[in-house]
Amino acid sequence: MSRWRPPPENSTALVTPEGHARLKAELDDLWRVRRPEVVRALSAAAAEGDRSENAEYTYRKKQLGEIDRRVRYLSKRLTTLRTVDTPPADLDAVFFGAEVELEEADNGEVCRYRIVGPDETDARRGWISIDSPLARALLKKRLDDTVEADLPAGRRRFVVTGIRYGTTPAAGADQFP
Repeated sequence: MSRWRPPPENSTALVTPEGHARLKAELDDLWRVRRPEVVRALSAAAAEGDRSENAEYTYRKKQLGEIDRRVRYLSKRLTTLRTVDTPPADLDAVFFGAEVELEEADNGEVCRYRIVGPDETDARRGWISIDSPLARALLKKRLDDTVEADLPAGRRRFVVTGIRYGTTPAAGADQFP
């Protein structure tokens, strides 16, 4: 049995300044704080003797492996990411970093999303990856444009009711709280 896995899909290497700072802080925390703690605990568990039946030793080895994998990923990823810290020239269209207010065409439900890089998505905050089907459908759309996207729940239609970039008001921004 082999361990071959198909390569992951290439994700867009864009990130907001906040996302870059968060990833860098995570890397620093893993490397300077968490990893040394786990190494100390692993050394203490190894000093207890028989490692074949030492649950603490096994747990700490797995924990160290997870930390090292994440450190390796973040170290490589941070060098390839491009930080987008300026709004686009056309503030009336949807691009990376935009906060978009949408109204669902079928039921009138209003939702807000922010288009961010794949490394900083957060469903609770409404931050969607630029690689997601909805974000791809929204790119270059303007106020009052209708957007159709194939989502996991099926094909959905939305109307763009507001676009904003950070604190810079754009089309329909008066409707944002």
